Amino acid sequence: MTYPTYFETLDHRELLADYPIGKAFTDRYAAMSRDELFAIQNEQFQRLMLRGWQVPFYRRLWGEKGIEPGDIGGLEDIGRLPVYDKSDLMASISEHPPYGDFHGMGEASSRPPTVFHTTSGTTGKPQVLMFGPKGREVGNLLVGRMYRWMGLGSDDVVHSVYGHGMINGGHYIREAVTHFTNSVFLSAGTGIETRSVNQVRLMADFGVTAIVGFVDYVRKLAETAEAEGLFDQIDIRIIIGHLGTEDRASTEAAWHGAKAYDWYGVGDTGSIAGEGPERDGMYVWEDAQYLELLDVDTGEPVAKGGTGDMVVTCLYKDDIAPCIRFNTHDITHELDGRGEIAFKRIAGFKGRSDNMVKLRGINVFPHAIGALIENRGDLTGEYICHLTRDGAQKDRMTVTIESRGGTDKAALAETLKQGLGVEIDVTLVEPGGTAKATEIDTRQKPLRLIDERGV
Repeated sequence: MTYPTYFETLDHRELLADYPIGKAFTDRYAAMSRDELFAIQNEQFQRLMLRGWQVPFYRRLWGEKGIEPGDIGGLEDIGRLPVYDKSDLMASISEHPPYGDFHGMGEASSRPPTVFHTTSGTTGKPQVLMFGPKGREVGNLLVGRMYRWMGLGSDDVVHSVYGHGMINGGHYIREAVTHFTNSVFLSAGTGIETRSVNQVRLMADFGVTAIVGFVDYVRKLAETAEAEGLFDQIDIRIIIGHLGTEDRASTEAAWHGAKAYDWYGVGDTGSIAGEGPERDGMYVWEDAQYLELLDVDTGEPVAKGGTGDMVVTCLYKDDIAPCIRFNTHDITHELDGRGEIAFKRIAGFKGRSDNMVKLRGINVFPHAIGALIENRGDLTGEYICHLTRDGAQKDRMTVTIESRGGTDKAALAETLKQGLGVEIDVTLVEPGGTAKATEIDTRQKPLRLIDERGV
């Protein structure tokens, strides 16, 4: 059988010309106007739509809305297309096992090489993730480009705490760093893949200067380094992770002054946005991603500065598993003004609309609790929320918070009430007491909400 290899299906010089990195990236987009940027986006979108019509999932999704080929002329018409989310993809997999019908791979004898992973399953059953060579490498490039702009260099040694196995995260972050940064990369993984004490010893032995991963576990590693007395042998200067609603100060303090940078992405789309060197909002990678913010209830575009669901179209992903108006159900708002480059900026991850809990008429986002309990010496910053429903069909939320001792539970409950706008129950446990529930040692993203209502 004759078929192309992964590398024969992609022109890497053309890729770097279309999606520049390093100085070429900042030079191009610092000088570009919004109109010029839109033209780049629109050209990619028109090509993406041609690919979308070849995929059964989109033919069905769009056909059900009466949309026919040629109805969508360009990006100005994107609002006419229906959005979809993980539930639609999982239904596709159920109806067309085992991969669903959203990938467009075609026959095995003629399809391009395909990279197969799954999500971590934080919000339910793990979901199929598939990438063709172009989608994979541009996705890698966006992360590598972002890391370099944040300050990662060829003299850095990078320690990654992203998980491996079937999960996509650890693999594509490794590819991003090794393909596009020239940094030395340590694939440490989660605490179950490499024990925490062994991780901090690796940092000391190999002169690690940067840590990448989810900051919940990154902070846990700082406590391990302190306990092992290794800070005189470890000099971390930069942490690149996912701060979300949490204040970066606690992460930086835990690692003795390292600078922490925030970025955002999901498995289906790869990196969507990240901070620049000035750390003033997240730049959306608009030469590759088209981001809409839609009202959680109506699905209409929010007003300037309004908070909405992030709906993403991967303009570059026109080979395997195109992504056209995917609703992440993560919420944010756009920032005013122009930053260092032409790309718009967002505030970053503020919570999940499908994890939002309505208590006594108030919308509560469990992730918001993290920001309210940070930077307190009596608390570790770890917590887990349990949602229950009583016999009168009233919902109640209890948050279990780790305390090092001396915490006034009543005062803490009042702090949370003021911050969230509604009263919730508080339970205190010793350090490590939430680990089993959050699965912080085994998951890339710890659980923060356990819904026990049975609905």
